[in-house]
Amino acid sequence: MNRLRWFVFGASSCAFVTLLAAALVVQNAHGFSASARPTVAETWAAHWARSAAMAADARARSKPAPNTTEVVEDARAHWADHCATCHANDGSGDIFMGRHTYPPAPDLRLPATQRMTDGELFYIIQNGIRLTAMPAWGSGSEHDELDSWKLVRFIRHLPSLSDEEKREMQKLNPKSPTELKEEEEGERFLKGEDSYEQTKQHHHR
Repeated sequence: MNRLRWFVFGASSCAFVTLLAAALVVQNAHGFSASARPTVAETWAAHWARSAAMAADARARSKPAPNTTEVVEDARAHWADHCATCHANDGSGDIFMGRHTYPPAPDLRLPATQRMTDGELFYIIQNGIRLTAMPAWGSGSEHDELDSWKLVRFIRHLPSLSDEEKREMQKLNPKSPTELKEEEEGERFLKGEDSYEQTKQHHHR
């Protein structure tokens, strides 16, 4: 049995190296732009590498976070503030950062992610995925682990995310300096005060 396992591992490794080499040859002809679409070989290699890097007991781990409204709400707020920058509020990855990483952020609502076990999702959140934009968020603390298990609950909830939830999440998304400035000007206008630009012009006179 062990010989068969090593044979399968060796054959898979050879196939991985061959496909990766082919991908490098193709990419070398066109450059290594992060805006390019990953080749079939690269996509296969990325999935293989993710699977091979998974700890042996990761798939079987179960989440201790209860499936309650409070847990989902807490995870939704965490997602909006920390994860949506790359994954979008709805998990589609259809957002500037998500579209321009290499490989692009996957649509987490689709079967490729939803078929993964809870333990696999938890492991990826905690440990990241090498050679992608997915960082390791785990610090080893129990608090971080609980937050990650809550996010697993939220990832399961993504396919049924409501429009109302998406609107609530937009309020929690990080804002750029330009967006903060526009909000400030809007508040000044509603209060009957000069806009930010008008105030600047007044001071420069």
